Amino acid sequence: MKNKKWLIAAGVFGMVLTGSAGVYAGTQLETIKAYLNHGLAIEVNGQKFTPTGDQGKKLAPITYQGSTYLPARSIAEALNTEVKYDAKNNKVSIGASSSSGGSASTGGGQSTSPSTGTNTQAPGVKSKYLPADFPLPKDAKATSLIENVVDGNIKVVLIYTSKESLSTLASSYKNYYQNKNLTQNSEDIQADEFSILGREEGKYAVTITGNASSSDKDLNEVTVIWGEE
Repeated sequence: MKNKKWLIAAGVFGMVLTGSAGVYAGTQLETIKAYLNHGLAIEVNGQKFTPTGDQGKKLAPITYQGSTYLPARSIAEALNTEVKYDAKNNKVSIGASSSSGGSASTGGGQSTSPSTGTNTQAPGVKSKYLPADFPLPKDAKATSLIENVVDGNIKVVLIYTSKESLSTLASSYKNYYQNKNLTQNSEDIQADEFSILGREEGKYAVTITGNASSSDKDLNEVTVIWGEE
C-alpha cells in the first residue's frame, strides 16, 4: 500500500504544482540581474519578521535597480491578509476575494466546498485552506505544507507528524468523511498503516494516508491531499 500511497501523493503534488509551473511558458518573463538582500531587517507591526517559504525555508528580499522586493505570500500572511494565485489568468490577488478567477468561490458567492477556512485545531499546522472542521490532532506538526489556488480551485498537500496512534487517526478521518456522506469513498485500514480516499463529485476530493514515521519511532506520519474540483 505504501507504493500506492506515494503514487497517489506524487500525482496530486503534480496537480497542485502544475498551475504554478505552467505559468512560466508563454508569459512575459524577462531575465534581469538582481541581488538577494540578506542584510535587510524586516519588521511587521513593530515585530522582527523573517519571510519564509515552504517547509520554513528563509526567503531573502530582492534588490533590483534601487528598489527592494519582498515575497508577497509571506508578507501577506504576516499581516493576516489573504493572498491567492490565479494560474489561469497569471494573477496574484492580495486582500479580500473578488469575483475574479482567483477566488475560491463560484458564481452566486457559494463556496465550492463545505466549511472551507483557516483550521485552528492544531497550532503546529497553519493551513489557511483546509476545511475549518477538518480533524487534526492537537499535537500535529506540519513537516510539509503546500497550498495553492489553481484555476480558482484550492489545492492542499499537508504532511504532518503526531504521537496519536494510527488506529485513532484512521478512526477520526473515517468517521469524519462518513458524516459527510461522500458520493465516492474507500478505505484500507491496517495496524501499521491506513489509506482513506473520498470524493464529493464536483466539489472536492481527498486522500489521507498514515504510517509510522521513518525518522522518529515515537511518531506517526500522515499525508493529506485535499482539493476542490
